[in-house]
Amino acid sequence: MAKITKEMALDYHRYPRPGKTEVIPTKPYSSQQDLSLAYSPGVAYPCLEIKENPDDSYLYTNRSNLVGVISNGTAVLGLGNIGAEAGKPVMEGKALLFKIFAGLDGFDIEINETDPDKFVEIVKALVPTFGGINLEDIKAPECFHIEDRLKAECDIPIMHDDQHGTAIISAAGLINALELQGKKADEIRLVVNGAGAAAIACANLYIALGVKPENIVMCDSKGAIHVMRQDLNERKRRFATSRDVHTLAEAMAGADVFLGLSVKDVLTPDMIQSMAPRPIVFALANPDPEIEYSLAMASRDDLIFATGRSDYPNQINNVLGFPYIFRGALDTRATEINEAMKLAAVYAIASLAKEPVPTVVEKAYGQKGMEFGRNYILPKPLDPRLLLTVAPAVARAAIESGVARRKIDDWDEYHDSLTRVTGFDNKLTRGLLEEAKRYRKKVVFGEGNTDHTLLAAVDVKRQGIGEPVLLGNAEMIAVRAARLGADISGIEIVNPRHDDSAPMRQEFAEKLAARRHRQGVTVNEAVELMYDRNYFGMMMVDSGYADAFIAGAYAGSNRLQRLAGDVIGIRDGYKSFASMHVIETKRGTLFLADTATNELNDEDTLIDVTRLAASSVSKFTTDEPVIALVSYSNFGSSHAPESAKMHNVIDRLHAEEPTLAVDGEMQVNYALNAPLRDRVFPFNRIKGKQVNTLVFPNLSAANTATRLLLEMGVGESIGPIQMGLKRPVHFVKVDAPVRDIVNLAAVAVIDAALSNPD
Repeated sequence: MAKITKEMALDYHRYPRPGKTEVIPTKPYSSQQDLSLAYSPGVAYPCLEIKENPDDSYLYTNRSNLVGVISNGTAVLGLGNIGAEAGKPVMEGKALLFKIFAGLDGFDIEINETDPDKFVEIVKALVPTFGGINLEDIKAPECFHIEDRLKAECDIPIMHDDQHGTAIISAAGLINALELQGKKADEIRLVVNGAGAAAIACANLYIALGVKPENIVMCDSKGAIHVMRQDLNERKRRFATSRDVHTLAEAMAGADVFLGLSVKDVLTPDMIQSMAPRPIVFALANPDPEIEYSLAMASRDDLIFATGRSDYPNQINNVLGFPYIFRGALDTRATEINEAMKLAAVYAIASLAKEPVPTVVEKAYGQKGMEFGRNYILPKPLDPRLLLTVAPAVARAAIESGVARRKIDDWDEYHDSLTRVTGFDNKLTRGLLEEAKRYRKKVVFGEGNTDHTLLAAVDVKRQGIGEPVLLGNAEMIAVRAARLGADISGIEIVNPRHDDSAPMRQEFAEKLAARRHRQGVTVNEAVELMYDRNYFGMMMVDSGYADAFIAGAYAGSNRLQRLAGDVIGIRDGYKSFASMHVIETKRGTLFLADTATNELNDEDTLIDVTRLAASSVSKFTTDEPVIALVSYSNFGSSHAPESAKMHNVIDRLHAEEPTLAVDGEMQVNYALNAPLRDRVFPFNRIKGKQVNTLVFPNLSAANTATRLLLEMGVGESIGPIQMGLKRPVHFVKVDAPVRDIVNLAAVAVIDAALSNPD
């Protein structure tokens, strides 16, 4: 897992605007009529309806999709009682997770009150605002009292995730681990180290799965919780054992399962070796487990081991559960989250781990061949099937257990609604970043003496996306890095102008001159060209010293593109190369071409652009490229030169590329609205398919559309991605932020790996 520094975290939370969430209107507001409907006088009508029937608040407000994330900051992560204000970043983060994973709006509320009864009264007063309440980071034992009272006195779903979230996910993992180890819940001996809210909730849920209370030994900081101890509260006393065990080491002898929710390094290899055959160890202390992963795995070869960390197999992470549990609860307007709903989530998560893992998940984590087994007992947090699996299971349980106030009759429609609910969450970007880490190709950054490029290279190194090489003066780069607080240790720096680079300049010059001697380029002239970092960087890639090149911060991209065409050359089978932008939107991922290369496209160029776009979509995603050639006309409705050109291109593509899903020319609205397109033009050859790739008639249209989408805040972009060159060479704009350069570097790495797998 990449190291997260204090500076990185603070910058992330502060820039470009403080915090992690915002409120976005969902209704039109541009006209006076809109404002009159939104507020006075129109707003009076839904108010009166709700007065007559309070449940109508779910119809006329955002209550049906709104979760309150509420804390008093008394037990924040591993930081302890840091107070309500200091806990706000965590609550904002929880709200963010609700949104990106389940499409739920989360509103964080930090209450400066430690008295549990006063806290309860405050939260009760807020109930009319929310469809559900997620209690977070409240210390034990007060959290038990708070949740019990609120559940008894409120009529909306309320869950303390620190308790039940960990319990649900670990219980799903336990079911699968027991199956793999050939053990039964009612026969195992369980040791729980830790006696806080999460530990007690886990133990209670394990009992619901069949674990016998008499087979559980729970330990706290004073050792085993024993019937002879006089310092036990009511909740600990339930788990007091009468067995002759008083220490963790004694309890571990012959145990089948260990569950740790305590502190790091409390478990030893000797303790694991003393366990029964085929043991299960869940070491969930955060951020460092009760025993280090390598030590645990080296202790015996029949072990199933899980932690709360993402950099080890079998991560037990609450995000596998709470977004989808609340999704199902709110969609049925459940009055509570009961045991049936929790167990439904447990079994749904456990069963999903046994299903074949989609390619999109394997690509996101850079792991091929994921399958149910010792190192895969739970789905991955980025698995999009969690929403479609867990939420319906919870919703069914709410209905069947009698706590739902809204029934779901059409489960197919509900499934479809869930596929639309989340909007964009940059899944493609995350997947590309993770996939790039598999290859660790060498990427040359041409402008090593600019802030954004330098910081991007450092981030590429830190995340393990690739091995960066900076071109520029080493001393100047070091000074700049010091000013920025950037760690450039381990990053190669090459100065094309330095005497040390003379042998490479000569080698590159001879190679370039041999290639272009018919264009009048001599070796001496080529040597002079190699003092230019762009020539030098491209020749590094061309000659095998690096795998990809990124440039453009200072130089004009048009000049660089022409240069790349001359130095690198165009791929065999093509007459042109092109550029593509990828934009992640609420409606899915869009690929746009040609956005940065060819100003005036003839038919041959447009055919190349379309073929290159199709190849790139297939390279960077698992989706089928579905392409629309767009214009201001539809399927020959205009005979103007531009429309006729696009029409002719389609005719040629249908003849030359018969398997390619492409049609046009068509207006953008018909391209993106499949039902409308299929109704008005039922003869189209992409009928029933959602277009994901737009090919524009010229650079002006493509670039304008891309810039418009980005300025309107439609989504995150990657690009321009260069398509059709013989080697991975990509260009960034002068104003490209660090994030964009990093994203493009990931693309360059994947491009290099797939183009030259050796």
